[in-house]
Amino acid sequence: MVAGALLLTLGSGVQAQWPTVPDKNMPRRADGRVDLDAPAPRHPDGTPNLQGVWEQYNEFEIPLLLRDISTGKKPGEIPFQPWAEALYKQRRENNAVDHPGARCLPSGIPEKNTVPAPVKILQVPGMVVFLYESRTIFRQIFTDGRPLPPPDAQPTWQGYSIGRWDGDAFVVTTAGFNDKTWLGLAGHPATEALRVTERFERKSVGRMDLLATIDDPKAYTRPWTVDMRFRLLPDGELIEHICEENNRDLPHMVGK
Repeated sequence: MVAGALLLTLGSGVQAQWPTVPDKNMPRRADGRVDLDAPAPRHPDGTPNLQGVWEQYNEFEIPLLLRDISTGKKPGEIPFQPWAEALYKQRRENNAVDHPGARCLPSGIPEKNTVPAPVKILQVPGMVVFLYESRTIFRQIFTDGRPLPPPDAQPTWQGYSIGRWDGDAFVVTTAGFNDKTWLGLAGHPATEALRVTERFERKSVGRMDLLATIDDPKAYTRPWTVDMRFRLLPDGELIEHICEENNRDLPHMVGK
């Protein structure tokens, strides 16, 4: 129920606000379409260019990871602490009625990357910026060498992020979360001790892979990982998405 309710505002059939403007920097096939299988572009310094408008997807074309971030895991593979497993089961049995998204509150990391809506990546000196169309949320990933804030920094919904290059992988470390976010609609909990490590690798013009490692010793007995894939939306642009303006979720959020 919660998955269906929260997906009401994620429809992809809305006409974009911007007319299509072909990206002159994209490799093209003879028919004019972007060559999605071409080698991944690079910046002059040799680092991969992650810029573009992307969307998380899977082979089933439905948001499985958003519905349940443990999709693909075998029973018992999620290393819950006992209290966290009990809370997870309680949330599932109650149709996840208290999910923050039903009240237009932000998604945390990694849940934000499972939403099947566009995200625009910008690379500028000292920073990589993620502009999420869903909820019109931004995320700053600093690459200027600064450390993460101290443990007593103000906790946030999406944490504080720093990034570095490991070969062709862009490695992002995020910490400083509040304890209000869920890892996904199914109800996997997170605490203020959560630390997420993401490895983004652009495999070609049209494909980028993400391996997210979830490390929350208060909720899980060991770190565990989630695999995601992103596809480029050629010549795409973002549109404004204001959750509060068309929130039809709450009437559908009925517990047991």
